[in-house]
Amino acid sequence: MTILIAFHQSAYRHFKAFYTEMVCAYWRSAFAGLVSYARFVEWMPSTLVPLSAYLRHCFGPCTGISFIDSTPLAVCHVRRVHAHKVFVGLAAWGKSSVGWFYGFKLHLVVGERGELLAMSVTAGNTDDRKPVPELLKDLHGKVFGDRGYISGKLGRQLREDFGIALITKLRRKMTNRLMVMTDKLLLRKRGIIEAINDQLKNISQIEHTRHRSEVNFLVNLVCGLIAYCHKPNKPSVASDADQLNA
Repeated sequence: MTILIAFHQSAYRHFKAFYTEMVCAYWRSAFAGLVSYARFVEWMPSTLVPLSAYLRHCFGPCTGISFIDSTPLAVCHVRRVHAHKVFVGLAAWGKSSVGWFYGFKLHLVVGERGELLAMSVTAGNTDDRKPVPELLKDLHGKVFGDRGYISGKLGRQLREDFGIALITKLRRKMTNRLMVMTDKLLLRKRGIIEAINDQLKNISQIEHTRHRSEVNFLVNLVCGLIAYCHKPNKPSVASDADQLNA
């Protein structure tokens, strides 16, 4: 588990290079009985359950201000979908703001300090609003999202079941409504979760198209999220009124 998480904290882009060039060459004394790369890959699926439990332990506390969003996780290039066999029956076509992709969606809820609060993985064609009740069931306060989460039914369900206020921007033709200034300022800070998604993909490497196993896809994802949780400096939202107004 330590080696897998450390890979996502390193500058290596391929796990084989990291294992052979760093772990085997410099860390052998720290890991008694270090096995070959091929043997290590065989052991990787067995780490999924303990890694998932540890990720849950790494989640931060809810302060009453949360941000929700989803990001695509492509599992292959769109031109190779017809030949892709690893995720048949699991992955699906989806569309994001940058175009079509084939794979999954990662749904995240983060706090104002950049800490992860909840996560879920669905097929690429899943409506962003579908996993929201399950994601927010243990949280409280206000949750800020983009226009993809607009739903009167969902908003009422969250208020009645969990006492949570879901706050989103309005679509162009929707009737304008009054909003507390603090909520309006926090809604502008929703970019925090987009910055986190960017770090997860470009630093923690949760997305790549070289997966050969469904379980190892999840292991890679969970390890990337844990690596992010260990970062000492995370994107955060200013908490005092002066900084918000600025």
